[in-house]
Amino acid sequence: MTFAKKISDGSALIGVVALGYVGLPLLRSFYDAGFRVIGFDVDPEKVRMLNAGENYLKHLGEGFVSEMSTSDRFEVTDDFGRLGEPDAIMICVPTPLGTHQEPDLSFVEHSADDVAKTLRAEQLIVLESTTYPGTTREVMLPRLEAGGLRCGEDFFLAYSPEREDPGRKDHNTQTIPKLVGGIDDKSGELAVLMYRKAIKEVIPVSSAEVAESAKILENVYRAVNIALVNEMKVILEKMGIDVWEVIDAAATKPFGFQAFYPGPGLGGHCIPIDPYYLTWKAREVGQPTRFIELAGHVNHHMPDYVVQRTLLALNEEGKSVRGSQILVLGLAYKPDVDDVRESPSFELIEQLMALGAQVQYHDPHVQATHKMRRHNLKMGSVDISPESISCYDCILVATHHAACDWGMIAQHARLIVDTRGIMRGRTDVTGRVVTA
Repeated sequence: MTFAKKISDGSALIGVVALGYVGLPLLRSFYDAGFRVIGFDVDPEKVRMLNAGENYLKHLGEGFVSEMSTSDRFEVTDDFGRLGEPDAIMICVPTPLGTHQEPDLSFVEHSADDVAKTLRAEQLIVLESTTYPGTTREVMLPRLEAGGLRCGEDFFLAYSPEREDPGRKDHNTQTIPKLVGGIDDKSGELAVLMYRKAIKEVIPVSSAEVAESAKILENVYRAVNIALVNEMKVILEKMGIDVWEVIDAAATKPFGFQAFYPGPGLGGHCIPIDPYYLTWKAREVGQPTRFIELAGHVNHHMPDYVVQRTLLALNEEGKSVRGSQILVLGLAYKPDVDDVRESPSFELIEQLMALGAQVQYHDPHVQATHKMRRHNLKMGSVDISPESISCYDCILVATHHAACDWGMIAQHARLIVDTRGIMRGRTDVTGRVVTA
């Protein structure tokens, strides 16, 4: 039976490689569409938890996995020798940066090699990982064709960028419009056919390269605009002007302006990383990316600015940073989730510790740190109370979780360094607030 027929009649087996913030919701979307699904992950603990109905991504809700785990249409495995079973395989592996800000495509390459070992006729392979234009054709395709099967004739290959935003309530995987670009026309058509079974709006584009470039543009757009407001924050602070009020004022214009907000730096797997994929690829074709690199420089150095503002704030209180008791509020990179990938809070904590401060953190969604590529703090979240808050020399607001009792913090903190504007307009603040 052809791939198109299996998709049309709902008999296709859908596979997803890497069951993280992108892969797990994607797997659920096709399960909800009535398909049999099989997930692949290298982490045996994740596999155990999912097959037992346990969910390690708390923002998705407790029932997100348990509802699937009792069904015979759901299975998760760490046996990549079974990649020949699914009719479609969507690859959602990380695409981090190397030590010199160069793309690290090792996860993509290993996944392509794993798929190639069992690749068969009438399989569709889709890369969803964010990457530079040309990755699907230049990295994936040669590995998949090495065994003799031809793309567009024997198997099919496409690119469809993930657009996940963990914690967002107004959109989910099924309602976010999906871009799809094939390596060839047939591959694109079949990928669109598949996604339209599970995603409300699917938008075909002319090639995998267009889809790859669109995703990079989306993230560069955000990185550049965040850098702009971060730089404005530094400038306006010197002038004694509230950047948050300025942004709110500018946002009253009904056209030509979209509000972006400053912070202690960039976090998440996309915005701090993806622009560098484009700058690396641009160098290959001899094109400078001065604008993008400048934005990266501004955002990358925001934790340095926040630390300096903290030092000055403590100094004005007659305290040295060495020996000061500092509580960092929020370890996750954004509010109301447990996602700590590339979070600037890690940089803040490490810099302050290096200067001799006694640092703890509180995050209602992140009970303990775990080893990461660049950080291994070995810390746990501390409980907070009016008594404990009043004992710290400085409360550094890094993430504005709704679950934090901001009223209690405002009333009992002696010094608050606020990177998120969470204390703006409050009338119950008893200590000193310094913006950063």
